[in-house]
Amino acid sequence: MEVSIGTMVLVPAIAVVAPLLVRGLGRWVAIPLVVFEIVLGLLLGPSVLGWVVPDDFMGLIAEFGLAMLFFLAGNEIDFRAIRGRPLNRAAMGWIISLAAGVGIAALFAPDLPAAAFIGIALTSTALGTIMPVLRDSGDLASPFGLSVLALGAVGEFGPLLAISLFLSGRSPLVAAIVLLGFAVVAGVAIWLAAKGVGRRMHQVITATLHTSGQFAVRLVIFVLLALVALSIVLELDMLLGAFTAGVLYRLLLVGAPKHDAEAIESKLEGVGYGFLVPIFFINTGVTFDLEALFADGRTLAMLPVFLVLLLVIRGLPSLLAAPAGSGPRDLAATALFGATGLPIIVAVTAIGVDAGDLASGTAAALVGAGMLSVLLFPLIALALRKRGGSRQRTRTDDVHVPTEG
Repeated sequence: MEVSIGTMVLVPAIAVVAPLLVRGLGRWVAIPLVVFEIVLGLLLGPSVLGWVVPDDFMGLIAEFGLAMLFFLAGNEIDFRAIRGRPLNRAAMGWIISLAAGVGIAALFAPDLPAAAFIGIALTSTALGTIMPVLRDSGDLASPFGLSVLALGAVGEFGPLLAISLFLSGRSPLVAAIVLLGFAVVAGVAIWLAAKGVGRRMHQVITATLHTSGQFAVRLVIFVLLALVALSIVLELDMLLGAFTAGVLYRLLLVGAPKHDAEAIESKLEGVGYGFLVPIFFINTGVTFDLEALFADGRTLAMLPVFLVLLLVIRGLPSLLAAPAGSGPRDLAATALFGATGLPIIVAVTAIGVDAGDLASGTAAALVGAGMLSVLLFPLIALALRKRGGSRQRTRTDDVHVPTEG
């Protein structure tokens, strides 16, 4: 496996420069980190300067980075906090998004398989991207933040299920049976973890937390790769296994000493957001097919169309999950956060292009729309929340979110 020296040096350099740019420009505008990672990858990649050349090694690490992104998303979701109204409403909104996405895509897609890929891509929400934004703005634990987290959880897990059911190449019945088998295995593991089976490992985790043993980190890698491998063996999307692994690992840590849990979380974020995840986003920019996007005027015109469709197909149904009593600005912010999507779009379009069902130009336009949604929608949403003032924020944040029903 050949690795370019330029790639070996420049990719880590992009990962170092990107947070510096975020910090430098943060005084004027809060641009998400992934935007710089993708844009710098695009600039240094074959489409522009050609200094970074994609290779098999970078592609492998990028795949693992994508799996780690979904693991961290699953690990960070507190389903006890979003259960009840937020999760139920988010699920209802996603089902509407799926029906609308495939239905609208069927109007202009060349065939039904292409419409399925486009429609599912447009139903996603980039949970791993919006969570840091909500955390930094102080909205993560508010009713508004919990509703957006519910949207993100459903907006990542729902498309993964749809990919496994409808885009696996099997008949829907066979795919459902295989998916049910995966759900049984994962469900048993999650049930055992919830019952406290993993608590016996807490002493080992504590004893090796600051030694070369690093049992907690090694356990993460094992759980992640085991469920990813199970997904691949069953010919399901590997991200389904990665997301489930995150949920499972969170349950395994229930009951661990608070300072140990915080230390483990810091280590996982260091491995994920410090190494693996940036390579995925950088590789997304490096491999972005800019030539296919600009090869045809109609293809280029699809980019803003897809951006609008993200708002219509994913954003509008997301309003169902908004906290009761939300004002117009909070409703608009909820729709914008719900319509922010990229990782699932990248994954779905890659599958579609590899299967020959999706044109590379269409895939580039979808990914480009996802990039713009990550750049624009969270910024506009936060600006709306900020302009709403303390009265709007207080009225919304004081709303009681029921935990059942």
